[in-house]
Amino acid sequence: MSIRSTIRSVVTMGKGVARGLPDSEVGDEPFTLFGTWFDEARESGILLPDSMALSTVSAEGQPSGRMVLLKGYDRTGFRFFTNFGSRKSHELTDNPNAALTFHWAVLQRQVRIQGSVVRISEDESAVYFQTRARGSRIGAWASKQSQPLDSRELLEERVRECEEEFDDADVPLPPFWGGYRLAPRRIEFWQGRANRLHDRVVFEAAGDGWAVHRVYP
Repeated sequence: MSIRSTIRSVVTMGKGVARGLPDSEVGDEPFTLFGTWFDEARESGILLPDSMALSTVSAEGQPSGRMVLLKGYDRTGFRFFTNFGSRKSHELTDNPNAALTFHWAVLQRQVRIQGSVVRISEDESAVYFQTRARGSRIGAWASKQSQPLDSRELLEERVRECEEEFDDADVPLPPFWGGYRLAPRRIEFWQGRANRLHDRVVFEAAGDGWAVHRVYP
């Protein structure tokens, strides 16, 4: 984090910000505002501004959450990638309803997104997979994500086996790995304000557009 961001964090943390979220900046759809906030988060010097909490619910109704990275978004939704054998993937298969939460503390901002999740195409997953470092691609092949692991040594042995298998060849997309897209039904923008009188603006899908309203802090 930059010195400027650190100073800003110390000044604003727990106190809120003087300037809130004016109606003139809200707009009538959420993606423009999200783009502005996301760009400002990246410019602020925050470590991993693209990190987000992904919350899923099992078939038995047990919720679980974990941090993942946003790997692209547009008006169709927000994309992330994982092993299809992971706990999150099994839960999304049983219940595609999920939620994402961004928290940018220096800016006193949160974005909460609810919607349904679908897998993206294999071709789109392959394009992203080739942008990953070779070590990360090897790791994707070696990991049986979320499955029991007897020892760290076993994982390291699997990594060595994968390195030998692919040697100097390209590392292709594993058939058990790829991306998801969460199509939002509800997006809430939360801006911290003084005295905990925060600004909260909610967009809810309504036909071909969005209904917009504020809620009490």
